[in-house]
Amino acid sequence: MAIMYFPAIVERGDNGFGVYFPDLPGCVSAGSTITEAAIGAEEALNGHLSIMAEHGDAIPAPSELDAIEPEEGSVEVCRLLVRGETPGKAVRVQISLEDGLLARIDRVATNRSKWLADAARQQLGGIAGGITGQGELATANFADLEKRYGLQPRQ
Repeated sequence: MAIMYFPAIVERGDNGFGVYFPDLPGCVSAGSTITEAAIGAEEALNGHLSIMAEHGDAIPAPSELDAIEPEEGSVEVCRLLVRGETPGKAVRVQISLEDGLLARIDRVATNRSKWLADAARQQLGGIAGGITGQGELATANFADLEKRYGLQPRQ
């Protein structure tokens, strides 16, 4: 797992703050405070990177924070560097599980390894099979964020 720091722009909306990542179109977060939006930004970034890796998409190198030009009409509040973890290579392991537990997993999982990895991530407080986490911010789609926080779509 590699650690990368992506630049994020925090903007003021009618009812809060929105965050977007210039290097990762579609990766957004929002919150009623800057702190809430920033925490959600880390969840959104890690979920976005996980989905990109799962789909085989190339993860771009992060831009330099100073190199990003302000967008016209943006009410930029601040810029952040947000820590993201790019998923690592899968490693084969041998584990022992109680046979009844394994049978229960097999009844609900189409891919046992993925199911166990997702369960471990969820238990550890990370990303499990997409965007999940402690807050609603990373799980909401942009239309919900627009409505709740008065954000404007990017042009």
